[in-house]
Amino acid sequence: MDQSQNMSYQAGQAKGQAQEKGNQMMDKARNTAQSCNETMQEAGQQVKAKAQGAAEAVKDATGINK
Repeated sequence: MDQSQNMSYQAGQAKGQAQEKGNQMMDKARNTAQSCNETMQEAGQQVKAKAQGAAEAVKDATGINK
């Protein structure tokens, strides 16, 4: 293998490694976004449940539920 072929090979190796690192970073970002989405959905459900509970408490206190 002459020097030109060796340099070409090394450049190909570097390109492949950079692509793999980019793929890993994209996977990590995707996983982080999914986790954030799930957390926000859970928080939204908790807020909704608390709001419904508060509304029921107001109805009970004012006698609307009777």
